[in-house]
Amino acid sequence: MKETGQDDPNPFLPILLDYFSDSPEKAARILETMEEEDVVEVIKVLPPELAACAVRQLQTHYAAHLLAGSSQELVKQITKELEPEHAASIFLHLPEDSREALLGHLSKKQRRLIREQLTFPEDSVGRLMSTRFLAFKSGITAKSATSRIRKMEKSRTSNSYIYVVDEESRLQGVVNMRDLLLADPLLPLREVMRTEVFTLHAFTGTDEAASELGKRRYFAAPVIDSENRLLGIIRAEQLIEGIQENAAEDIQKMFGAGGEEKAFSPIPYTLKNRLPWLHVNLATAFLAASVVAMFEDMIAKITVLAVFLPVVAGQGGNGGAQSLAIVMRGIVMREIPKGQALRLVAKESIVGLVNGLITGAVTAGIAWIWFQNAYLGLVVGLGMVVTMLAAGLAGSGIPLLMRRVGLDPAQCSNIILTTVTDVVGFFAFLGFAMIFKDRLV
Repeated sequence: MKETGQDDPNPFLPILLDYFSDSPEKAARILETMEEEDVVEVIKVLPPELAACAVRQLQTHYAAHLLAGSSQELVKQITKELEPEHAASIFLHLPEDSREALLGHLSKKQRRLIREQLTFPEDSVGRLMSTRFLAFKSGITAKSATSRIRKMEKSRTSNSYIYVVDEESRLQGVVNMRDLLLADPLLPLREVMRTEVFTLHAFTGTDEAASELGKRRYFAAPVIDSENRLLGIIRAEQLIEGIQENAAEDIQKMFGAGGEEKAFSPIPYTLKNRLPWLHVNLATAFLAASVVAMFEDMIAKITVLAVFLPVVAGQGGNGGAQSLAIVMRGIVMREIPKGQALRLVAKESIVGLVNGLITGAVTAGIAWIWFQNAYLGLVVGLGMVVTMLAAGLAGSGIPLLMRRVGLDPAQCSNIILTTVTDVVGFFAFLGFAMIFKDRLV
């Protein structure tokens, strides 16, 4: 019977454990020089957070290869510790059968976040890009990079270039194989790489990408996201031949999203998708109507207030729709960095307030001149300011909140936004009218 501490699976294990405490990157470099079976054995005995740390430091294609051959329990432990961006990158490198196995170990939130990372618009280079590329950290030496490329030879990844990234997988530069072979073996890649790199954003249209590659006579280009993270490479022949793999649609099906409604989808299916939200919209409409009903007696006495109800509601709805459109675009295009949601909401709220002050002043002036009552102008102006502020706050905050709780922002944000702008707008306008009612008669 083997005693604890005897016959370790690999003699490097004690060294690795020390390195993981001080330098995870150095430990990962050692792992990549070992046999795959030994690497799996080492990762097994590491705490999950250290195992995930090791996977983060490994070359993505190599990390995916290791996970594909590991036990499901080990994969489960590691993936729970990975960030969605990194898990998505590894996910793209896995074979189909391993992808399905991995999905079973992810939480609903993780599946949603990875789906967002991997779902690209139709006719974009993100749909066509290949994930078979070589990327190394900028600090490793030319000798180490060459050695690791030899070890990866069996994966049959054919590359003329290797890409250099930082700790967050952001693209730093590119090294062609000739420069790598001629470089001083001890030089780090950051001193060998070329920093002027032509890149394509994952959302770039295929026509534009083909044109840009044609102008430069490049046969391939790296594909990045909004934060300059390397996602893949796109080759000229893929664009020219129009090879469409529909990776995003496959991902959606595996995540249980199913097919979306089409122009000629069956009527029962269409009704099933639309009716629930129509009933939600009906309920919110009655909620807004109930606010107006609270002030029914005052409106009956001061009928001029009814003239401005649609003005306030309409302006609030338009202002909210502008903020909603900007935030939805930011979500789809991944322009909202992690941890910057509150900053975006604050910015849109300030824009809403400024718009409210300006349009409120214009509306107040019109009301004053039209009905010869300065207090009516004041009530309308103040109501407009509050409504536009609420519109900016709701238009930016609602889609971010819906995304956070796992709902589709595109499907439900507009209904909730309309309710907020109507309810707040009516209540603010009629509330100010109640305060100044003696001056409005």
